[in-house]
Amino acid sequence: MHTVLVTGCAGFIGSHLCERLLADGFRVLGLDNFDPFYPRALKEQNLSAVRKHPQFNFQELDLRSGVRALDAAWPHETPDLVVHLAAKAGVGPSVHEPLAYLDNNVLGTGHLLEWMRQRPVSRLLFASSSSVYGNTRRLPFQETEPLQLACISPYATTKLAGEELTFTYHHLYRLNVLNARFFTVYGPRQRPDLAIHKFVRLLQAGQTIPVFGDGTTARDYTYVADIIDGIVRGVKYLLVNEQVYETVNLGNNKPVPLLQLIEAVAEAVGVPARLRFEPMQAGDVDITFADISKAQRLLGYAPRTPLSEGLQAFVKWLKVSEQTPALK
Repeated sequence: MHTVLVTGCAGFIGSHLCERLLADGFRVLGLDNFDPFYPRALKEQNLSAVRKHPQFNFQELDLRSGVRALDAAWPHETPDLVVHLAAKAGVGPSVHEPLAYLDNNVLGTGHLLEWMRQRPVSRLLFASSSSVYGNTRRLPFQETEPLQLACISPYATTKLAGEELTFTYHHLYRLNVLNARFFTVYGPRQRPDLAIHKFVRLLQAGQTIPVFGDGTTARDYTYVADIIDGIVRGVKYLLVNEQVYETVNLGNNKPVPLLQLIEAVAEAVGVPARLRFEPMQAGDVDITFADISKAQRLLGYAPRTPLSEGLQAFVKWLKVSEQTPALK
């Protein structure tokens, strides 16, 4: 039985990943610091399905605490592989708190990599982001795109810095790495600050939806189950290959303009949308569009969830979660 350490395990993607890994027969070590970016109760609920699983071991820990804290958390456990999802998230908030993002996402990643070097743990799947492409004009985004001077938000910069760090540890210490660039993940447990979650709540409350820009900005919305399948395929790829350093896009390969997304969300909720146009937000890019051919070739990655189906699943989950007193 292989053991996988999942950092950020209580988050949106992390909690889904832990459930899938346990279902697939892995032992899972989970780490999270319950960052107050959104309520702890939501993250505790995310973990409710795995907390009592016999092959799940959770430690509350902030990666900024350093190598010794990681050693103390699991003094007798050495995972076969790490999936590093932990990060301070959000493009917009990073514009207002750049130092907090550098501290969490760069320093925290550095501590994790150094712990892996010393333990040693030789395999890493690093969660990067489509934001590293910035306003790259060549579409769809390819992993070979040169990204010097591409990042236009502190969050994007920290994710590209994370990729640079993983390469350094690959080059110097033979760390096997798969950098996975996620493209606008949505679905049940999505963070409350993200667009789809906000839109559904506004529609349910009969309020107007803010449209930043003219509504033509587009995102490559990717359902969480498809992302999780890509991550698990990446885990299995790393476990059977050596001397690996690869970067792949995990997206849906189908950008959706903002106005079209709002229309689809409104249809899923069953309420017509009323719009309020606002200026573009600092740090936002015009479009994200994943070329997923490399992920298809290396991992057999193939997203399958249509937007309408994914939105219906999210709305259904939100209705149930709103009936949970602790989560209201």
